[in-house]
Amino acid sequence: MAEQNLKPTASNNAAPAAGAPVKVVKKKTVSRQVPRGNAYVQATFNNTIITITDPNGNVLGWSSAGVSGFKGPKKATPYAASMVVKDLLTKIAGYNVKEVSVFVKGIGGGRESAIRALHANGLNILGIADVTPIPHNGCRPPKRRRV
Repeated sequence: MAEQNLKPTASNNAAPAAGAPVKVVKKKTVSRQVPRGNAYVQATFNNTIITITDPNGNVLGWSSAGVSGFKGPKKATPYAASMVVKDLLTKIAGYNVKEVSVFVKGIGGGRESAIRALHANGLNILGIADVTPIPHNGCRPPKRRRV
């Protein structure tokens, strides 16, 4: 094998001379256009988390009641869920999402209001599916709480 000359020269991007201005080149971000997506609403007793993905499952954006500024028991309220939807739609505004299929998981207070807020904020809802995991006599539940 022949040896190559690896000395820095002007042709192979040597460091600029001291005091010379450095030109910073920024790449132009290309925003994908995703007209149809999936909205996943996870409504627990403690929080509401909403994620919007493209049809392949790649996440476009997400938000939760805690991120939106709610603390403690206020995170599980229907009002918090509607604020989460508003926050999320401002995050994904560049993708031009127009239609979503909604998948709801959990039994929290933000279930219904999150779906209503998605529709009220200009998204066309194609379908609603409940994907709450239900055990078919799987794990033994914890013992009853005694107060």
